[in-house]
Amino acid sequence: DDQIEQEKASQRLAGGCCALAAVYLMGKFYVANAGDSRAIIIRNGEIIPMSREFTPETERQRLQFLAFLRPELLGKEFTHLEFPRRIQPKELGRKMLYRDQDMNGWAYKKIEEDDLKFPLIYGEGKKARVMATIGVTRGLGDHDLKVFSSNIHIKPFLCCFPEVRVYDLTQYEHCPDDVLVLGTDGLWDVTNDKEVAGVVMEVLRSYEPNDPCRYTMVAQELVVRSRGVLKERGWRLANDKLGSGDDISVFVIPLGGPGNYT
Repeated sequence: DDQIEQEKASQRLAGGCCALAAVYLMGKFYVANAGDSRAIIIRNGEIIPMSREFTPETERQRLQFLAFLRPELLGKEFTHLEFPRRIQPKELGRKMLYRDQDMNGWAYKKIEEDDLKFPLIYGEGKKARVMATIGVTRGLGDHDLKVFSSNIHIKPFLCCFPEVRVYDLTQYEHCPDDVLVLGTDGLWDVTNDKEVAGVVMEVLRSYEPNDPCRYTMVAQELVVRSRGVLKERGWRLANDKLGSGDDISVFVIPLGGPGNYT
């Protein structure tokens, strides 16, 4: 992240990205995630999560705590408090549900003038945004990202440090159908863990265990099914729901070789 900041001036590059990495070292997989990509292990049909997404919803308390400690980052235009909906001026003096950086649940407070400011985190699910700008809270870059039509920098709220999970391959017997799947949010937006596992097992069964292309074909099938088919109403999945409109990158990594197959 520091290197990107140093190079952006000389190369005139802007923007940022999420990062998901898997490192194999001395019998263990180290999976590091900064952003909203996801990794899962499928072992004997069982799904083992190897990451979690970092979004305004999942990191709400971290973001609110930083804003509470450094209110100057909010530029006098935002409040670190969260409300179920946007507050109207006519609601001043009334009581409304809210939560702050220390709260998991909700409580009531009397609405004050400061509460009319735009919330630090606004929206739900995939529509949740930090300062109405960005929907992911960890990653690399975005050093120049600002709130639209303002001089408020968003970078202080974006963390470049990944969460790392470790999987010890020596603790289990793995067959060629056991895999690690890495995918960007374009895959997971429209396909859940169980559906991905189903595609993995379906495609792998149609190839011999020692066929090296079987894993590439799984990755290709996951991309194709998540994108869908182009119809009059846009890209559609097999169930006629909207396909993914985001970029889709998928890696399928075998955990066991043909010699381990039983």
